Amino acid sequence: MFGAKVRFFREREGMSLEQLASIVKYSRSHIARIEVAETIPPPDLPPMLDAVFGTDGIFCTLYELAKKEIHPDQYRRRMELEARARVIDEYAGQLVPGLVQTEDYARALFQVGNPAASPGEIEEKVAARLMRQALLRADPPPYLSMLLDEAVIRRPVGGPLVMRAQLASLAAQVDTPTTLIQILPFEHGGHVLMGGTLTLMTLADRSSVAYEESIGSGTLFEEPERVNKRRREYDRLRAYALAPSKSADVIHDVMEALPK
Repeated sequence: MFGAKVRFFREREGMSLEQLASIVKYSRSHIARIEVAETIPPPDLPPMLDAVFGTDGIFCTLYELAKKEIHPDQYRRRMELEARARVIDEYAGQLVPGLVQTEDYARALFQVGNPAASPGEIEEKVAARLMRQALLRADPPPYLSMLLDEAVIRRPVGGPLVMRAQLASLAAQVDTPTTLIQILPFEHGGHVLMGGTLTLMTLADRSSVAYEESIGSGTLFEEPERVNKRRREYDRLRAYALAPSKSADVIHDVMEALPK
């Protein structure tokens, strides 16, 4: 529907693909792929299209629907709840969580995860990852608290340059009015959440849900008893994490140790 509307309004205005591309600063081929629904539109394109065609928010509205279509069905409920969450608490044991990944870090992950994927497929996944992060720029944004195992910051995904930029981004979010990041040091040893990731989401009505994920699969818990169990496990583990200031020091130390 999004692509069809782009073509409809473009042709109604007697505008070629080249003309539209020059106005919105995207390539002709990119606009053509959007029109035939071969790729998801980038997040800054819908408001530009509404401005060009005078469509009063039509493309922004369609984009909110279209952006969900590239995510597998099993994750859609989680995405809907994440978008409504007022507080998000997340534990990650191996990788930087998607909500705070840099573009290059996300791209490196997708390339490693599927070496046979085409550049277009990789870029589509990167765009989806960046779209998720838009909720952190909402007004007001949710409060985001993350507990990262030390392995997360020491595994150099994408090489030193990519990892240094990712660590710098994390360091800037360690302790702000809306974000808190703490490192769980290796010295803590084993714990109950080692096998994957855990996300706890608190909604406006104060209800909570939990989402845990392992390789290739995820499970959403909405039953209060199971959510409360995961909450206790998260809170217990967080008690052993480094303070935010110390966490920032560790992140900077790892940055300095990366090859120049």
